[in-house]
Amino acid sequence: MPSVEAIAQTATAIAQQLGIDKFDIYGSTVDETSVEVSEGEPKQVQSSNRSSVIVRVWNPQQTLGVTSTTDVDENGLALALKSAQEASFFGAKENIPDFSPEATKPTAEVTPKLGELATVDKLIENLLQSEKALLDAHPAIIGVPYNGLEQQDVNRFYLNSDGALRQEMRSYAAIYLYGRTEQAGKRPRGAGALKISHSLADLDIAGCVQEAADKTISHLDYQPIKSGKYTVVFSPKAFLSLLGAFSNLFNAQNILDNQSLSTPDSIGSAIASSLLSVADDALHPSNISTEIFDGEGTPTRRVPIISQGILRNFLHSSGTAKRLNTQPTGHASIGAKVGVSSHYYHVFSEQPTTSTSEVFSLDEAESVILIDSLQALHAGVNALQGSFSLPFDGWLVNRGQLTSIESATVAGDYLALLKAIAYLEPESEITPGGICPRVWVKDLAITGE
Repeated sequence: MPSVEAIAQTATAIAQQLGIDKFDIYGSTVDETSVEVSEGEPKQVQSSNRSSVIVRVWNPQQTLGVTSTTDVDENGLALALKSAQEASFFGAKENIPDFSPEATKPTAEVTPKLGELATVDKLIENLLQSEKALLDAHPAIIGVPYNGLEQQDVNRFYLNSDGALRQEMRSYAAIYLYGRTEQAGKRPRGAGALKISHSLADLDIAGCVQEAADKTISHLDYQPIKSGKYTVVFSPKAFLSLLGAFSNLFNAQNILDNQSLSTPDSIGSAIASSLLSVADDALHPSNISTEIFDGEGTPTRRVPIISQGILRNFLHSSGTAKRLNTQPTGHASIGAKVGVSSHYYHVFSEQPTTSTSEVFSLDEAESVILIDSLQALHAGVNALQGSFSLPFDGWLVNRGQLTSIESATVAGDYLALLKAIAYLEPESEITPGGICPRVWVKDLAITGE
């Protein structure tokens, strides 16, 4: 791909020839290689180089046209700019997106962590060894039906006719393993683990094998559970998935579209237990996929969303910020329309731990449900009503003794769940989607047998 400076020069020259005074371009290229294995043999190898470029043009009436292309050479840019110019005369007349007022402001100084890409045979070798190690972990593990090892180099850029010019690069590698068991007279069970890092060299492959094995083995001796109200402990992964499923609470675009449990006046209201604080932090040191600017060129930053149970901020694009008379937060995603999306959640408690007669330790608590992962989030969540009913993988815990739960669902109202948070453990876990501790919630409805 040409340098972002060369793209900017070419686009500016073409725009002048076409009589275009105002335009911007956001694009990315991804070099990706991924492998899968099955029963000791390579199953699938994929390699690709993908480009995606969004071109926006404003006409003299300030209506907007948008087009996409995969080609950033002179001919590709000329065609994209001309198509967007023609489309602009059919653009929307209300709430027209504009340049971000922060598109030319300095971004955070983050040193990109670029890993060296491994060869395909190295990827296959590592994944075959991982599959064998997981199969050898226990006689009941008879297969690793879902697995993958991939690596990516990503290059992003943004430029506009007002002189904005952004570019960043990053790389990462990820491994996923899911073991499946089979025992006479019992249902098949399974569990998985995911690890991510900047390169294959520093990817915790052994940790992924161990985590997948431990979880898979822990589900062998499963038991049914009685329906009722339980204290539930959400794993970091489970709590973050639920937080993401109800992100319309703080997504400004959803709120303006009346597709949210919040309204523009919800800022400052208590929506959760005072124990809970949540921030969105694209620049967090634990975030492998750090982004220093969003799709509109706005610098990313740490945005407090919930502070001690109080809703403090929404996530904004420049358009939603303008409509709500505030500043963009660096969460715009560019496509045919401008959307708003989160980066990397940080869940924590700002309140010091105080002594209490209640027990918040899995080594001491009795009849506590530990949820490892939630399933069917696409079907079991009604984000507009705030309700959820979700199958889960987890255990019944009695004084440190974990018993796998055969089959059960957790259901409730999300806002009620937030207010029923009783404890956040002091130690946090780093996941691909955020950093979070285990979260204890009282009196959630569990439906078993």
